[in-house]
Amino acid sequence: MPFTIAVTGKGGTGKTTFCAVLIRQLIRRGKGPTLAIDADADGNLVDALGVNGGRTVGVVLDEMEKKINQLPPDISKDAWLQGKLDEIISEEKGFDILSMGRGEGPGCYCYVNTVLRRYMDVLESNYAFLVMDNAAGMEHLSRRTTREAEIMFILSDHSAKGVVSGARIAELARDLKVDVKQMGFIINRVPGRIDPLLLERVKKTGLEILGSLPEDDQVREFDLHGMSFLDLPDDNPLVVAVEDVLQRNS
Repeated sequence: MPFTIAVTGKGGTGKTTFCAVLIRQLIRRGKGPTLAIDADADGNLVDALGVNGGRTVGVVLDEMEKKINQLPPDISKDAWLQGKLDEIISEEKGFDILSMGRGEGPGCYCYVNTVLRRYMDVLESNYAFLVMDNAAGMEHLSRRTTREAEIMFILSDHSAKGVVSGARIAELARDLKVDVKQMGFIINRVPGRIDPLLLERVKKTGLEILGSLPEDDQVREFDLHGMSFLDLPDDNPLVVAVEDVLQRNS
C-alpha cells in the first residue's frame, strides 16, 4: 500500500496549493509514482497541477445509476464501472490523478461505493505515494473509499478562526474513526513567524503544528496566470517550506 497523505481544511486555506507542491516534491524524490486524488468537489487540484480536467468519478457514478438497467447482459456491472474508472485517470509525468467530483444524487450508491472501494484498493497498490486533497467534510474518507492515512495535514491560515475550524475537522476525523497514524496543523500564509497567541490556541486543541508556510508573491502570480505549481523553481520559499514539512513528517 502507498504512503498516504490526506490534506484537509476549510475553504480558502490553501490546501490545494499545498497538495500541488507536495506532489511536486514527491516527484522530485523519484522514489516511485504518486497517485493524486482530487476529492474536493470544486476540483481545483487538476488546475493547480496543470492537468486538463476530464470526467470525474461522480459523473461516472451518476451515469451508472441512469444506465444500470440498460447494460448488455454479457457485461457485468463491476466490469462496466471499473472500465469507466480506468478511462478517467489522467496519466501524467511522475504522477497520475483521479478526480472524485460531484455526484451522489437521490439514488442509492451503496453498490457503486462498494465497487469503488474495491477498485481503489487495487489502484492504490500500484503507487508509492498517495496524496488526497479533501473537502472539509472528508466525504470520501468517511465512505472509506480511502480507508487510512499515514498522516493528515490540517491546513489553517494564520488566524484564530482557522485554528478553531481545523480543530473541528480533527474532531470529525475522530468521530468518523478514520485510521490516521499522525494528524496535525500546517499553518499557512505566516507573516514571518507564527504569533504566540496563535501558538497558544493551537496548544489548546491538543494538536501539533507539523509545519508552517510563508506568504509568497510568486505563488500568487502562478495562480493568477493559471500556471502549474509543478513549475515553481527549487528556491521558491513555499517549495522550500513544503520540502521541510516532508522531511520532518515522512
